[in-house]
Amino acid sequence: MQPDTHYTQSTGGVNVAYQIVGDGPRDLVMVPGWIFHVEIAWEHPAFEAMMRRLTKSFRVILFDKRGTGLSDRAAGASPMEERMDDVRAVMDVAGSESATIMGWSEGGNISLLFAGTYPDRTEALVLYATAARYSPAPDYDIAMNAETLALGRDVLANRWGEGLGAMIAAPSRLDDPAFVRWFGRYERMTVSPGEGLALLDVNLSIDTRAILNTIRTPTLVLHNTGDQLVPVEGSRYLARHIPGARLVELPGDDHLFWFSNTDQVVSEIENFVLGKTADDDPERILSTVVFTDIVDSTDHASRLGDSRWKELLDQHDRIIRERLPHFRGKLIKTTGDGMLATFDGPARAVRCALRLRRDMSDLGLTVRAGVHTGEVEMRTDDVGGLAVHIAARIAAIAEPGGVFTSRTVKDLVGGAGISFEDRGVHDFKGIPERWRVFAAG
Repeated sequence: MQPDTHYTQSTGGVNVAYQIVGDGPRDLVMVPGWIFHVEIAWEHPAFEAMMRRLTKSFRVILFDKRGTGLSDRAAGASPMEERMDDVRAVMDVAGSESATIMGWSEGGNISLLFAGTYPDRTEALVLYATAARYSPAPDYDIAMNAETLALGRDVLANRWGEGLGAMIAAPSRLDDPAFVRWFGRYERMTVSPGEGLALLDVNLSIDTRAILNTIRTPTLVLHNTGDQLVPVEGSRYLARHIPGARLVELPGDDHLFWFSNTDQVVSEIENFVLGKTADDDPERILSTVVFTDIVDSTDHASRLGDSRWKELLDQHDRIIRERLPHFRGKLIKTTGDGMLATFDGPARAVRCALRLRRDMSDLGLTVRAGVHTGEVEMRTDDVGGLAVHIAARIAAIAEPGGVFTSRTVKDLVGGAGISFEDRGVHDFKGIPERWRVFAAG
């Protein structure tokens, strides 16, 4: 049953390995967790049996995330939005306009980001053994089990490729020597020890709590209650904070779902997806909003005179229009001495703002920017919603030349290589709660 493996290119020219199997009436995109290998997985009968069940109802699209399996390893530990791009890339090449997006473990966080950003391409969302974040925080005490995490690091550093990862991923199979040998091969083929540690560290920086209430797609949350790696409390948290999400708790200790409860998992997916349709509301999407403005624009205009100032503003606007497409930004409007734009990824938005800061400096202009990720209302020629107001407020307090972001943005760009400095907690007029702000560099 194993299908052929093909390649498509994603963001940055990264080659992503993918497979398409089955011809069911609905598409299902499976977004892998920490590590995966689209060919080695098929070597185990449990995986093939699961796929036989799924393909009765779905055309299944499988892929290896960048930096793992058969996809380009040079991509390394990429930020979450670029891994989200891989989902879109394989859907495009498969001719899938919309699909059920199923992510397990860290793949669930990528799926959350995709569902919020592309609601029109997400019929349903299925999350398995996922948590909003995996490391502890003062207001989040249900992180990964510290002892299990330490065991995983030790296996990666000292005994990778011996199959000992099965102690975490599939403890129900530890008594089977043949399984442990196969799992050792699975480990070796998915990532090297160094690659695995780098990916693990990036995953530990994930925090998707701020986007959970923006998800409008019907969502099914599945979790084994005895999962040794990601506590079931993580899924309970997701179900409480994603509007209308349905939680199903399953018996068992395995982290990978195709080694136990497979029939029940597939049945739950079939019943949920085939019995419901997505809330078609593409006018409300998850997006990253960027506001910029020129510092001391009035003084510039007075000093230069109307004619020269208009010429300089025309150059400012031209640079913005030329630069935004390189970062997949959409110009909503120019504001006389600044702009409002939206992006489908927070790291791209921050990088674009940093680049525009440099471009404008070459013109002798100092700009500041505010960046926030949240749900926006798409209008004919404008955007609205709380996220837009927050980005505007952040831009207003940014120092000259500063690119200031919300904590939401900072938490979503782990692994992107962007540095942040804390600029304290602020109250914004008309905006609920207090907001911690960071300067990107």
